[in-house]
Amino acid sequence: MDDLTPPHTVISPATSAERLAALRAELARRDLDGFLVPRADEHQGEYVPACAERLFWLTGFSGSAGLAAVLAERAAILVDGRYTLQAERETDTSLFEPRHLIEQPLHAWLAEHLKGGRLGYDPWLHTADQIERLARELKKVGTELVPAEPNPLDSVWTDRPAPPTAPAVPHDQAFTGEGSADKRAKIAGELRRHGAQAAVLTMPDSIAWLLNVRGGDVPCTPLVLSFAVIDDEGHVDWFVDPRKVGGDLVAHLGNGVRARRPDEFADVLAEQRRRSVLVDPASAAQWVFARLRDAGAEVLRADDPCLLPKACKTPTELAGARAAHRRDGAALTRFLTWLSETAPQGGVSELAAAERLYALRSAGEHFRGLSFDTISGAGPHGAVIHYRVTPETNRELRSGELYLVDSGAQYLDGTTDVTRTVAIGTPTAEMRRRFTLVLKGHIALATARFPEGTSGSQLDVLARRALWEEGLDFDHGTGHGVGSYLSVHEGPQRISKMPNRVALKPGMIVSNEPGYYKPGAYGIRIENLVAVQKADRQASDERRMLCFETLTLAPIDRALIETDLLSGTERAWVDAYHARVRRDLAPLLNGAAKAWMEAATEPLDAG
Repeated sequence: MDDLTPPHTVISPATSAERLAALRAELARRDLDGFLVPRADEHQGEYVPACAERLFWLTGFSGSAGLAAVLAERAAILVDGRYTLQAERETDTSLFEPRHLIEQPLHAWLAEHLKGGRLGYDPWLHTADQIERLARELKKVGTELVPAEPNPLDSVWTDRPAPPTAPAVPHDQAFTGEGSADKRAKIAGELRRHGAQAAVLTMPDSIAWLLNVRGGDVPCTPLVLSFAVIDDEGHVDWFVDPRKVGGDLVAHLGNGVRARRPDEFADVLAEQRRRSVLVDPASAAQWVFARLRDAGAEVLRADDPCLLPKACKTPTELAGARAAHRRDGAALTRFLTWLSETAPQGGVSELAAAERLYALRSAGEHFRGLSFDTISGAGPHGAVIHYRVTPETNRELRSGELYLVDSGAQYLDGTTDVTRTVAIGTPTAEMRRRFTLVLKGHIALATARFPEGTSGSQLDVLARRALWEEGLDFDHGTGHGVGSYLSVHEGPQRISKMPNRVALKPGMIVSNEPGYYKPGAYGIRIENLVAVQKADRQASDERRMLCFETLTLAPIDRALIETDLLSGTERAWVDAYHARVRRDLAPLLNGAAKAWMEAATEPLDAG
């Protein structure tokens, strides 16, 4: 795993203009009236290798999600609510019109500015679902979607980095609780249930889970960039760069897995004539569907069969998550101790704080790197939901401001993600009130009991109700799934306003992270990870009920809690949570950190 991921080099407006002009010239040469540049690679993952950072190379936008649409005379960059401020800050808006991806969708902008004509796209960088939806919309205005291979942008990116070749390594069953052969047998049974003879796996985290392997091809997530085909008997063809596969890994894989060169992938898809092949249209590239159709395969559109079993952690993985969160909470508490002693004196910057937290985490057992780039936002930077501090944006933590730190780590036994918002000096009454509204939402979700079959979208309102009652809200999801030494953002479960048909199931890990953001002033987020579990049965229960077990252990800033806004039940939750933090972290702390933690976790009525 990487250590601190270096920030992207800032792209100057002049450089961005030159690159945009070069791309437009290439589009004209290919008789294309426009082209789409998503922030994606062939696997549609959140983290991509340097050779796939096309959107950043063209626009300067460094967020993890977004898309640029380039026409002959106009261009736009489209991002969701997490990145609107960041896109405006990092991108030359005279070249790329900023658009809100949800409120101002791509097809509407294209319908306005490209009626008719040929719009190119790289079929490796868009899912089948994405292309089919867009094609339906553009057909209304006579615009043709055209696959463009090779990618026109790659043709003008003259110094494009080489693909990564980090070694793949076995992930011990002591951490997974289940061997690869058993997983493959389970997936083969699912294929037979679907009437499928094979499935194409394009998500590297699914392959990592299935084969019990990990790698280092992308920042922050231990993935091996590769593809796989599994048949209905559990045999796997794994298409992976041979430079990544050592002798120990071959022995670990066993006879049921055959490592093959990536250039054989197309040939294997072409051999699927008259075979029923399962592919996930929400995650697999359009290119895969096109090759299978050309081969005459029967394509079964269904979810990646690894998604649900990967999401429902084994008892071993849950035990590992609890252990990882204890160590992680101790490191975060040492950091908060240092912050409380140092920040009020001045001289602590966002970068220095992030580096200090990294150093404290990296000393922990089983540490393998960060699970995402630390969001270290002071004052107005805290209002940028996915703020990424750079030497150019770095600022000091100042008295009277809020400091938001959203961070996490990868450990062999678990993946962590936690956000704490702390007051530097004395907070204002408005800060305390809005922090407490966010806390009320956090508690409402943490304490929820819900029947089996409930999805995260049905619970999302619990986290927002207190904010809504005062005319406030936050523009991101309330919770995302989390892997086991895998992706910090993992599906298929989530908690958000967006409809989600996936029911929460025991063993799933999901975040609980309501927030509030006042542009130009401050941001607030309180995030713990929780595990779905069976609820204790009550006499009145007519249905099987589920609840959440909170995994994250770290003090919540009592200086920001307006106690009078909390009900008796909510105050009891805070006190019980802090008592658990004190009990579980005390054996891992000593000296000043232990003393600070004990004071920080006193009951609310202790002042």
